[in-house]
Amino acid sequence: MLALLEGERQALAALDLERILTCADGKVSICERLEKIAGNELDEESIGLLDAAKRLNEINRRLRNLIATNVQSRIEMLGGSHGLYRSPNSGRGALALA
Repeated sequence: MLALLEGERQALAALDLERILTCADGKVSICERLEKIAGNELDEESIGLLDAAKRLNEINRRLRNLIATNVQSRIEMLGGSHGLYRSPNSGRGALALA
């Protein structure tokens, strides 16, 4: 799992969509296998590895969100900001009704 998460981080940095999707499939597969043994008592080393995997997954999630935000900003710059993905209560992109 740790190697897969590191590969995902590298794929995100390179914007390698095929590898990102392959890593996502691999993560799902590994999680399914881990769920089958979840009822068993985990030793200290396994708990440490799972904790490291959680941290790496969180880092990758943040990186995905940064990439998505960057792409959204670039799209808005190119096509003008229409506030399509904003909450109506955010104050930006909201319509004033008379």
